[in-house]
Amino acid sequence: MKKDTELQKLAKKIKTTREEKNLSQEELATLCQFDRTYISLLERAKRNPSYFNLKKLSAGLDVSLSKLLKDL
Repeated sequence: MKKDTELQKLAKKIKTTREEKNLSQEELATLCQFDRTYISLLERAKRNPSYFNLKKLSAGLDVSLSKLLKDL
């Protein structure tokens, strides 16, 4: 299913970007005002984030939303 594949790509991109920034899930969650478990769910493609949560996530990762979504 295409939706699942795209969600898995996004999950990998979130995790890779977080690791490149040397942030723990808890640190990223604090920056985004999310619960740590939400970050874990995103990184395992168990949650499909809303547009507004993607904006918070990109701000927490200090990358543009377009960069976060590039090549998905």
